Amino acid sequence: MRQITKDSINAFMNAKTFKRQNMEVEVLPNVTILYLHDNPIAYRYNNPERTLTIQNCGWFSNTTKERLNALPNVHIVQRNFKWYLNGKEWNGDWIDIKTLKQKETKRDEFSERYFKIICKSILENESFAQ
Repeated sequence: MRQITKDSINAFMNAKTFKRQNMEVEVLPNVTILYLHDNPIAYRYNNPERTLTIQNCGWFSNTTKERLNALPNVHIVQRNFKWYLNGKEWNGDWIDIKTLKQKETKRDEFSERYFKIICKSILENESFAQ
């Protein structure tokens, strides 16, 4: 595992801001966001469950796979040009990663729209406060 992967994931899991080369961690009041090449590939919510949500932004690259695999409870492998997340075929769309005791749950269309509205509101309020 590359040093930048270790450092960025450590910052992400501990809600610390980070920026180096192609990796960035942004800490907002309700969520911590992990970016690869300015694309959000993981969210960690500040809810009691500390829900982790990942995606690959359409990039099925070795770098994206390495960064995501460094996260807890994430195991991605590629077979015959298809990605498998924790043993199940995965198309790279947003998915919640639960602890080993809980099941993975895909976001439905409603929750995806709701999530985008909340993030937009957070970012607008953050810009307003500055």
